[in-house]
Amino acid sequence: MVELRHHTPAVSVRLEFLWHHGVVSSAGSSVSGFADYVRERRTEIDAALERALPQPPECPALVSEAMRYSLAAGGKRVRPILSLAAAEAVSQSPSGGDARTRSIDSARRLAMPAACALEFIHTYSLVHDDLPAMDNDTLRRGRPTLHVVYGDGIAILAGDGLLTEAFALLARGEPGESPAIAARRLRVIARIAEAAGVIGMVGGQAIDLESTGTVQIPGHAATTLDAAGLADMHARKTGALIRAAAVSGAIMAGGSDGTVEAIDRFAADLGLVFQIVDDILDVEGDSAELGKTAGKDAASGKLTYPALYGLDRSRELAAEGIARAGRTLADADLAGGRLLDIAHWVISRSH
Repeated sequence: MVELRHHTPAVSVRLEFLWHHGVVSSAGSSVSGFADYVRERRTEIDAALERALPQPPECPALVSEAMRYSLAAGGKRVRPILSLAAAEAVSQSPSGGDARTRSIDSARRLAMPAACALEFIHTYSLVHDDLPAMDNDTLRRGRPTLHVVYGDGIAILAGDGLLTEAFALLARGEPGESPAIAARRLRVIARIAEAAGVIGMVGGQAIDLESTGTVQIPGHAATTLDAAGLADMHARKTGALIRAAAVSGAIMAGGSDGTVEAIDRFAADLGLVFQIVDDILDVEGDSAELGKTAGKDAASGKLTYPALYGLDRSRELAAEGIARAGRTLADADLAGGRLLDIAHWVISRSH
């Protein structure tokens, strides 16, 4: 059995990505403290992911191994860490709502199934995105992609398995769960399903395939994206799941409607910034450090933020997004936790 151990470099928390361009001048709390925080949350998440996945003889050994192969590659775990941090922020905020969970540890525990489900879904999306019929990539998270190692058929089934297990995990609940917690869980299931489906990520992937000419259907003209189309595609393809991650944590911690809405607005800006940085790294990054093939967007003629706006303006757009996100947290009395640190992590990442 493949254990869920990281094969990626230690987390980068260098807040230099935009600083040397004079766009970002300050960060949140201590960098070293945040590095410790990320390591601790990753360890907890990896252990929870391992517990949540079926093992033989419950399921065939081959598909179990294939699912773990992609999860064990590590990745940044941004989405599950974001979910846990949102739950923490709600629990610490005096404006979080009367029903909120006051204990940080309890808030994280309540949010952990959603955090794991989101990582299952994100990993499934990468497995399918790398297939020859989609992006046709051979490198992901610093390792050969799943279909290169196990073949297209098992890669498809492993992705299907991860997606399905995400909702099985969310549906189970805890023994003795209260009706209030069960109601929160149902809200989370609905939000994650919408984010992962045709309204969200799947819809964004379809727009991507159509706009790049990967899919050519008789009678259907290829779609040409403009600035609004690019923003819409990425709000679905990347942003929807990031928003669902933050909102799920806030809901499971018992945040008020106003608090959940504020975290959703924060995460919408975070998702935009994440995609802009991704596009910049595809231009400026190195495949070995990125853990995936650099320069593929330009080679395939994809419309990206740097292609549309140029690198300097793209950096400015990312910085503006982080500034909006920070104001949203401050206005909602949510600035005391790790959410803003995560935003700085996203904008400063090198992979």
